[in-house]
Amino acid sequence: MKKILIINGHPRKDSFNTVITNTYKTAAENAGAKLEVINVRDLIFDAFQTQFKDYEASEDILKARKQIKEAEHIVWVYPIWWYSMPALLKAFIEQTFMSGFAFRYLKSKKVLKWDKFLTGKTTSIISTMDAPPLYYNLFIKNPGGRFLKASMDFCGIKFKNKLYFGSVKLSTEDQRRKWLRKVEKFGSKFK
Repeated sequence: MKKILIINGHPRKDSFNTVITNTYKTAAENAGAKLEVINVRDLIFDAFQTQFKDYEASEDILKARKQIKEAEHIVWVYPIWWYSMPALLKAFIEQTFMSGFAFRYLKSKKVLKWDKFLTGKTTSIISTMDAPPLYYNLFIKNPGGRFLKASMDFCGIKFKNKLYFGSVKLSTEDQRRKWLRKVEKFGSKFK
């Protein structure tokens, strides 16, 4: 049974990203996966306490690390705001994927080296935006996706797929239903 973790990074509960999260979850469970969901908006952690030497992870961050460690595949669901992910999701990544949990620097005087502690896992992105995805990928060069892909690779997690939807602001109900059918396919194939 495939263990999948969905991380929903939208700060609002009533968002289309929550609908996407629930649609993926149902499709993957129906296909035989074991699923857990982290809604970053529900976690208790100090978003401004990142990367300090005296940093102590909150209980919610420690639980998220355990869920990440147990997952085989991680699906990130988030909106693109100002060309990247919401600040709350970025803070979650900074506090969760820290040295000692996700990687460890090795002592070397000539070259920066590190151990990747999360190898053997894969990750995918499902993201919404108000720009057309083609514009975001070709002209803006996908900064949010590139950041997440590089960050996960740094920890040993291999990027698998992405699914971008836009413009959400201009979309119709019919368009959103079509997008959700794509999410169902994505989930049923564990992408």
